[in-house]
Amino acid sequence: MRSGLVHTSDYLKRIGVPDIARATSPFDPGYDPWTFAGHLQQSAHLMSTLKISMACWMVANETVTRAKVTLAREHGVPTVTGGGPFEIAVAQGELPAYLDLCADVGVTRIECGQGFTESDLDPREIVAAARSRGLEVQMELGKKHDGGFTDDTLSAWIEQGQEWLDAGAVQLVVEARESAQGVGLFDQDGCLNTAYAERFVDAFGFATVMFEAPNKPSQFALLNHFGREVHLCNVRLEELLRVEIYRRGLHSDAFAHGNLRPGTGEGRPQGRPLPEREAQGRPVPEREAQGRPVPEREAVEGVPYRSQTKGVRP
Repeated sequence: MRSGLVHTSDYLKRIGVPDIARATSPFDPGYDPWTFAGHLQQSAHLMSTLKISMACWMVANETVTRAKVTLAREHGVPTVTGGGPFEIAVAQGELPAYLDLCADVGVTRIECGQGFTESDLDPREIVAAARSRGLEVQMELGKKHDGGFTDDTLSAWIEQGQEWLDAGAVQLVVEARESAQGVGLFDQDGCLNTAYAERFVDAFGFATVMFEAPNKPSQFALLNHFGREVHLCNVRLEELLRVEIYRRGLHSDAFAHGNLRPGTGEGRPQGRPLPEREAQGRPVPEREAQGRPVPEREAVEGVPYRSQTKGVRP
């Protein structure tokens, strides 16, 4: 018998999953507005920010782009543009026009970087220009085409990150591209250099530094090493829930890690599973006992598919 009085949040507390602050910044690679809206409806409470990635938003239907930004804001999720358009704007001598566009579209933050261009950036000047338009700034650390960090380049990027923070940037991002192989903290086989990752955390802390984690191996490697506090970004929207169950120790691979496994629940010692009889102690719903599936309409009752897409047209 369904009462609506038994909730997932209560159960998670009971098995020892702690409340976790938002620590994933997913990205929208250019989804249609209905898919985008569905992800926000389902997972906005798990998003620290939402990256409108690459330059897709600049060539998509502008009405849809603006609707996406507005929809994210209505769900309480700040939006940030990717670093690529910033670099191109600087290279083309059109940074003021780019900042004007970002502000008018309504994004919360821009990402700056020098991942594939060379330019003499003045962090204080850029942050001031962004702030004058109501925009926050985050800085990406690392090159896209120069391979993994070395001792020398790592120190230089950490120094540059501090310069941007001193200038007023709110967060830093460690580059990993779309492959997390042969770039930044990852070697050609995609293995994480944990010692280098620790250097960033020691310098800036989890609240300030975010690690790009574009695929399952990079996501799991960072969570396995640092635990649930690590801040991940550039996670595809459809992978967000997988990352968050892993962060909470609800994934089979994560459950083996002491820094991810749920702790002590209500009256339950850490790591002790529910005894079989206790797990099965509640009555089985009549429909399930008779092998009848839940009707599709009932299964999605109360979750309107397009409830957040008013005014958006394909």
